[in-house]
Amino acid sequence: MAGPAPFVDLGKKAKEIIFLLATQTDLMRNEAGKQLLRKAWLGRGIEKINAVRLIISKYVYADLLTKDYNFDQKFTLSMLSTTGMGLTATGLKKDQNFFGDINTVYKSGNTTVDMKVDTYSNVSTKVTVNDVWPCSKAALSFRIPDHKSGKLDVQYLHPHAAIDSSIGLNPTPLLELSATIGSKELALGGEIGFDTASASFTEYTAGINLNKPDFSVALLLTDKGQALKASYIHSVNPFTCVAAEMAHRFSTYENTFTIGSSHAVDPFTVVKTRFSDNGKVAMLCQREWRPKSLVTFSAEYDSKAINASPKMGLALALKP
Repeated sequence: MAGPAPFVDLGKKAKEIIFLLATQTDLMRNEAGKQLLRKAWLGRGIEKINAVRLIISKYVYADLLTKDYNFDQKFTLSMLSTTGMGLTATGLKKDQNFFGDINTVYKSGNTTVDMKVDTYSNVSTKVTVNDVWPCSKAALSFRIPDHKSGKLDVQYLHPHAAIDSSIGLNPTPLLELSATIGSKELALGGEIGFDTASASFTEYTAGINLNKPDFSVALLLTDKGQALKASYIHSVNPFTCVAAEMAHRFSTYENTFTIGSSHAVDPFTVVKTRFSDNGKVAMLCQREWRPKSLVTFSAEYDSKAINASPKMGLALALKP
């Protein structure tokens, strides 16, 4: 993963297109980054340091404060075939409840069909077509049995601009529009949502981001202008980075903050820590024990809840 301050919640659409704009490609994935990291680790001297620093800035920075933290028991099994078919089964045990889903992805040419069936027999389907016209893609999604869940998304990507729009396929649709302009170093973005049923805005968000090889900083106006967020992430050395996020809510004058760190022990192991102003301390250790397969242990302690036991979680992801 990559992109300017990706740990900030700018809204799903705006965050995605800023991510794509910053990297100027949507072809790279986490696994590609891991392979590059392993190769760079075998280098020497300043050449090794620069290579590892660049790769970490693209793949370890992402969602440093939130990604992979899980305080339940989770199991994921993914299987891919050479025909373009992929199958992923996920199970989650939360307290005494068990949730699961089966996700199937089929790719053929420029078209991708993604279908998911969950524990409650809901069927979610998304059909994505790339290059409908140059630098664009369109997606049609719907959920059964919710007949009002249909939605059409159209996305346009350019090296210095990106636009993502969506409209609900029902008599009173929800309209959403996200846009970003800028470059790999500086980007401006915004997102707006309008509910035609109530003739009111459901959200409007704006943000600015500065991205450098060693750090990334972002300033965001969220929650319909009711909250201001500032985020910063910095590479301390080629294997360690730290991040901080502060938020101020204008209506209640409430201030919150979260700080965290991520350290690559070796090409296969990452250790993360997180501390929030609400007194919660969390840590995470993730190990790639075999190619593409991860085991993640997470723990969280609430210093303000003295009588509460620490939360612990274990996640196992298998990709044969």
